[in-house]
Amino acid sequence: MNWMGNLQQLGRSLMLPTITLPIAALLLRLGTLPWDQVHMHQVGEIFITFGTIIFTYLPLIFAVGVALGLTESAGIAGMSALIGHFMFAQTLQRYLGESFQLGVPGGILVGLIAAVIYHRVKHIQLPEAIQFFGGPRLVPIFMGPAMFVLVLLTIVLGPLLNLGMQKLTDMLLSMGGFGTFLYGVIHRLLVPSGLHHVFNNFFWFQLGSYDHQGQPVFGDLPRYFAGDPTAGIYMAGLYPIMLFALPAIALAIIQEAREDLKPKIRKTFLTAAFACFLTGVTEPIEFAFLFVAPYLFMVHALLSGISMWIAYKLEIHHGFSYSAGAIDYLINLHLSTNGLLLIPIGLAYGVFYYVLFRWAIRTFRLPTPGREEGSQLEEWAGDIPYRSPLILEALGGKNNLKSLEACITRLRITLENEKLMDTAALRHLGAAGVISLGGGNVQVVFGTYSELIREEINKVLRKDIRQVLFSSPMQGRMIALEDVPDKIFAGKIVGNGVAFIPDKGELVAPIAGRIIHVYPTLHALGIETEEGLQVLLHIGIDTAQLQGRHFTCYVKEGDEVEAGQLLVRFNLQKVKQGSKSLATPMLITNADAVKSWGFAPYKAVKKGQASVMSVVLKETGTTGTRGGNVFG
Repeated sequence: MNWMGNLQQLGRSLMLPTITLPIAALLLRLGTLPWDQVHMHQVGEIFITFGTIIFTYLPLIFAVGVALGLTESAGIAGMSALIGHFMFAQTLQRYLGESFQLGVPGGILVGLIAAVIYHRVKHIQLPEAIQFFGGPRLVPIFMGPAMFVLVLLTIVLGPLLNLGMQKLTDMLLSMGGFGTFLYGVIHRLLVPSGLHHVFNNFFWFQLGSYDHQGQPVFGDLPRYFAGDPTAGIYMAGLYPIMLFALPAIALAIIQEAREDLKPKIRKTFLTAAFACFLTGVTEPIEFAFLFVAPYLFMVHALLSGISMWIAYKLEIHHGFSYSAGAIDYLINLHLSTNGLLLIPIGLAYGVFYYVLFRWAIRTFRLPTPGREEGSQLEEWAGDIPYRSPLILEALGGKNNLKSLEACITRLRITLENEKLMDTAALRHLGAAGVISLGGGNVQVVFGTYSELIREEINKVLRKDIRQVLFSSPMQGRMIALEDVPDKIFAGKIVGNGVAFIPDKGELVAPIAGRIIHVYPTLHALGIETEEGLQVLLHIGIDTAQLQGRHFTCYVKEGDEVEAGQLLVRFNLQKVKQGSKSLATPMLITNADAVKSWGFAPYKAVKKGQASVMSVVLKETGTTGTRGGNVFG
C-alpha cells in the first residue's frame, strides 16, 4: 500500500477517539450550570471532573482508538495499545519529568505500533505446546520490547524533538492571521480526500501549550476547553462556513433546480443544510458541486481561509469538540472571546455564498443536483439491500475488494485492481463522486447512507451466493417493468425484469450466454446464461406486425455471445411509427430460479452500462434446461 493509502487509513482511525470529545464538552458545559442555587454543587463538580478526565487521558484514548481503527476493532490490539501507552508515558515521566509530554501524537504513535505488530503476528503459528500464545496473542508480548525501544529512543531524542516542536509551534503562531488563512485553505482542500483528519491533528492536539492546574495542555482544542484565552484561533473561523455559507449553497442549489425536480431536491438539500448547520457535517453539500465545478471548490477553500483570517483579526476565540455546528457553538460559547461576532460574519458570508453560487450555477450551467433528470440516493434508501450487490459489482466484484470501510459520507476502499472499477456505474447507482488516491485506494461518496451500504456489502461478502449481473442492452432510459404499456409484460406473466426506452437503434447482449431463439420477425430473441437463466429481449410493443422490416439481426441460434456484443440493429423512427411503444423489456423467463432481484435507479443509461440489474439464484432447484425455448 502506498503512503496515500496509509494516510487514508490513519485519517479514518482518528475519527474513533474524536467521538469522545463532544461528550467531554457537554459534561464541562453541564458542570458550569448554577447547581449551587439548588444546593447541588457536587453535581457540577462531578460533571467537570468527568469532562476533565477525558481531556487528561486524551493521548491514551487516541492510542486505543487508533489501534482499534487500524485493526478492524481487534480487541487484543486495543488492549496492547492501552498497556503500551501506560508503560511509555509513565517511564518518560520518570526519566524526563512531567514537563515532557508527547501528548496526542505520542498516543497515536503507540496505537500505530500496536496495529503494525498485530498485522505482523496475527497469522504466526507456534508449536502446538505453546500455540496458546500464537497469533494475535503475541501482540501484547511484542508490545513490551517495542515500548522499551521506543522509550530509549525518546529519552535520547526527546529533548531535541521537544525543541524542534517548540520552534515549529513558535513559527506557526508567529504567522498570525496569515497562518490561520493557510490552515483554512489547506483544511478545506483536504476534505475531499478525507486527509483533513490527519492535518487537523497537529493544530488541534499539539500546537501551543498551556499550564492548567500545574499540568501542561497541548493543542488548540484541549487548550480552549482548559480555559486558555489564546486558544481557539484554528477553530473560530470555521463557524461562519458551516453555520451559514454551506447551508446557503444548499439553498442556491434548491433555487436553481428544475421546477419538476425541485420538490425532491428541496427535501434532500434542506436536510443536508440543517445537518450542516446543526452538527457541522459538510460533505453532502460540498460534494454536490465539487465534481461538477472543482474551480468553484477552490474559491470555497480561499473564502474559508479568509474567514479564518477575519476571525483572527477581530480577536475571536471559539472552539468545538467535534465540528463547527450550532450545537458546539452554543455549548461552548461561554468559553469564547467575542464569539457573538461570528453571527454577523456568518450572515454576510451566507448572503455572499448564496448570490455567488446562484450566479455560477446559472451562468456556467453547472449540472448540480436538480438541473437534470436523475434519481437521488434518498429515493431508494429502503432498497439499499438490493442495490448494494450492484455497487459491489461496480467496484470490480468480490475478489477485487481488499478492504472496505465507511465514514460519515463515503466508502473508503482498497481495490486489487482499480481498473476493474466502473465509475460510470457507481455514479448511476447514486454516488456523488469517486476519488482515486492511487495504489488502489478509492473513496466513493454516497452521503450519509455510506455506513448502511458498507454493512449490506459486508453481508454479501460473508455469503457464498450465486449472483448474476446484467448490463444495459441499449442506450436510453431504464424504466420499471410495470411501466411498460402492455398487460402481459407489465403483469410479469412472461417473466420478471426491467425495460428500456431506446434513443438509438441498437440492441446488445446484456450478459454472456448462448442464443437459443431468434424470433422470425427479428424483433425478439432469447439468451441462456451459463447459470441456466433464460433471458428474453423484446424490442418494442406490438412490433411482430412489422414482419422483420427495419430489423437486422447479427446472430443466429446456437451462437455464443459476450456481454456488449451487437445483436440487432433497427430503424428507431420507423419502428416507433409502426408500433405501440418502443419500450423494450429484458426479462428472465424462468424467474422461479431467482431468489432476489436488484435494480439500479430508473434513469438514463448507456449501451453496455454495467450493473443495471442483479439477481441472486436460489440455492436449490433447477434453473432450466439449456437449449429450451424462452417463449415456452
